[in-house]
Amino acid sequence: MDFKLTEEQQMLQETAERLVRDVYDFESRNKFSESEAGFSTAFWQQMGELGLTAIPFPEELGGFGGSGIETMLIMEQLGKGICLEPYMESVILAGGLIGQLGSDAQKEELMGAIASGELQASVALDELNSHYDLANVTTTAKQDGSEWSLSGRKGVVIGGQTAGKILVSARTAGDSRDEQGISLFLVDPTSAGVSRRVYATVDGRKACELFLDNAKGELLGEAGKAFDAIRYQSGRAIAALCAEAVGAMRATCDLTLDYLKTRKQFGVVIGKFQVLQHRMVDMISELERATSMTTLAACLADDEDSAERSAKLAAAKFIVNRAARYVAEQSIQLHGGIAMTWEYNGAHYAKRLVMISHQFGDDDHHLEAYAAQLTGA
Repeated sequence: MDFKLTEEQQMLQETAERLVRDVYDFESRNKFSESEAGFSTAFWQQMGELGLTAIPFPEELGGFGGSGIETMLIMEQLGKGICLEPYMESVILAGGLIGQLGSDAQKEELMGAIASGELQASVALDELNSHYDLANVTTTAKQDGSEWSLSGRKGVVIGGQTAGKILVSARTAGDSRDEQGISLFLVDPTSAGVSRRVYATVDGRKACELFLDNAKGELLGEAGKAFDAIRYQSGRAIAALCAEAVGAMRATCDLTLDYLKTRKQFGVVIGKFQVLQHRMVDMISELERATSMTTLAACLADDEDSAERSAKLAAAKFIVNRAARYVAEQSIQLHGGIAMTWEYNGAHYAKRLVMISHQFGDDDHHLEAYAAQLTGA
């Protein structure tokens, strides 16, 4: 199989790489993180102007019709810069859900705005006790004529603090863990009955808890039939997260290797110690294995929903989760105490890698999911 990038894909990769390199130095990232938005709104606007936020969308909706490979190329560069912008949440997940479930009018209104970067959206799927189970939904939605009102609480809404629209999963029928009966709604976070508690995450991002008290919601798709789309688009999000992790791991390996080449003990560069060389090789080996699985995930991310697709995405996330934690831990060990300080960028790569290994399921969750697909459970 030919894994060479096309000329257009190489140009896309170079564009994203150059943008991240020019904007996301470590000092700038710290300032973005401490800002009210929690990321650089100027950088988000630049991504829109360069067409990076339009890559996955169909051409008729203002996009470029890109595949999972193009998404992978962008996410890897964002991972290298440990960028704070909610690209996956807004473009991949929210945009994908609107594209799959939305009416023609909703697509025309929202997807073009997301593709241009004018609208930043977010997705509220997690609840306090859901623990990676997207079907564990206790937030409720009730219909009154043509209108819907939502009540409940959603947690860890990445990018929700600045989102113009938040997609909220809510139960319109069934029990709390039933896949059937889950609906998806568009919620304006500034409307009556909606409140947000904004907080910083351990990796320097910002998120919010979303509180809904008879808040107005606009239904996406058919009532009670949203779970299949949520599961499918979560698979695309997993493939994107794997790519981000690979970018962060690659930058972490480069940072660690440079440190081994310059740090001296007893008058000797520590990179000459064989035991440290072996550990560096192990880090690179984990990175290469994760890269291969990420490429697989990117190639099938846009395939039709199937048990085989779900199993391979679970396998990819499992491998990448393990590799991400290993690379982060080994980098800290090889750096010594400096790697634990907030002033050193290596600590921020490690924190982001650990967070990615938990987002949309840790390795135990995906190992169980893969085993269930193999046994047909």
